[in-house]
Amino acid sequence: MSESGTAAKKESTRKPVKKVTAKTNEASLNMTELRELAELVDAHGFTDFEFENEKIRVRLSKQSTAPQIVQAVAPLATPAIASVVVSTPKVETPHPGAKAETEASADEDLFKITSPIVGTFYSAPSPDKPAYVSVGDKVNNATVVCIVEAMKLMNEIQAETSGEVVKVYVENGQPVEYGQPLFGIKK
Repeated sequence: MSESGTAAKKESTRKPVKKVTAKTNEASLNMTELRELAELVDAHGFTDFEFENEKIRVRLSKQSTAPQIVQAVAPLATPAIASVVVSTPKVETPHPGAKAETEASADEDLFKITSPIVGTFYSAPSPDKPAYVSVGDKVNNATVVCIVEAMKLMNEIQAETSGEVVKVYVENGQPVEYGQPLFGIKK
């Protein structure tokens, strides 16, 4: 009796077990809400916005030259992905005239001195000194044509060819990227 009485006592002191129901993996935002969210992000000037919880992951990204892409992804455990593409109006540029086309073909014949590093372009050794070279100047492979400053280091850029400077592609103090043309040299 003591064994069966003890077993009965243990059963009666147990807490009732709650039945766990499986939740469906449905997105908690509908398409209207996603569009409204995209409009809010755009209105406040954000270029990237991301939100995630246990039910949904939303990432909004806007690029100035490409259409805005809005994605709503169901929970990571499910393969279903919902996405919406919201187009931004494209800005049309006027058709360039014949002068621009001849300039482009003339640029193809030029040797381009490019930036070997990312930095800031300077045409002169200091603000009160004249530019190293200007349009019409003759250069040889050892001629210093400019400085590109990177991390407070002034890097002198040489022409690496002989010829005449016919085009300067960047302005003094302008940031430049690796491989960006700085000067056009006619050999």
